[in-house]
Amino acid sequence: MDKLKVATVGNPAMCVPDAMGPGLPTWMGAIPGMSWFATSMMKKEMEKLDIPPVREFIEMIHDAGCKIYGCKATVDMFHLTKKDFCPQVDGVITVGEFYETSAGAQIIFT
Repeated sequence: MDKLKVATVGNPAMCVPDAMGPGLPTWMGAIPGMSWFATSMMKKEMEKLDIPPVREFIEMIHDAGCKIYGCKATVDMFHLTKKDFCPQVDGVITVGEFYETSAGAQIIFT
């Protein structure tokens, strides 16, 4: 989670944060170094807004009492296990288990 990169290839939502135009054409994502450049710019924008890095953000969410689950279908499809995730992940569950577990709760991200 400390080495996440912004995907530039095939990302039609890609946009230079300071530009008011339609964003970068998707073909520009194939230029060597564009992913690094986009990731660097995104990190700078996050710092300006005082958004913590992913690891710290996950720790904050977990420490606040929120539960964090991995999607079983995705975990199975990519041949992952719970050991592949950070310690704050409470489990790997199916969509049905998620809705059963979260009945009556406020769901923020799905």
